[in-house]
Amino acid sequence: MLRSLTTGLGALVIYLILTMESGSLGLWSLEELIVGAVLALGVGLIAGRVLGKGEADYKKLLNPRRWALFLVYLVGPFFFAMFRANLDVAYRVITGRIKPGIIKISPGLKSDLAASLLGNSITLTPGTLTVDIDKENNFYIHWINVRNPQPSPEEVCGRFPRWARRIAE
Repeated sequence: MLRSLTTGLGALVIYLILTMESGSLGLWSLEELIVGAVLALGVGLIAGRVLGKGEADYKKLLNPRRWALFLVYLVGPFFFAMFRANLDVAYRVITGRIKPGIIKISPGLKSDLAASLLGNSITLTPGTLTVDIDKENNFYIHWINVRNPQPSPEEVCGRFPRWARRIAE
């Protein structure tokens, strides 16, 4: 029940952000609010059963401190890493200095939520793509410039694992 409620609430927040300033009742119209509530209820009922393995991950998502840490992470370290990665990829495309490959890293994350956050952060950063995560939470990453065939997590994704641990574990 908590999984469905949390998932539905998250879907409603995302829907309301995407449809902001579309109506006559402040930021939304009455129809927009009704459709959003119905869609969020459907998403919550369907996806809440599929997502997550336990109630503990969903209780963590309800903690305002974790949301604040997540926002700090997005605005600070993640944005800065994305900016640097964009410059690096542009440089590599212009100069042709590309040495792509798939590498394995073991960031030592315990929860699926932290692994998901790290995997998405890696994939959203230009030049890297999370290909697979195995049962032991080892990451297989396609990297645009493999300098070391067995790199440390910090070489590939910087401080992302520490932030994922801090936010989600």
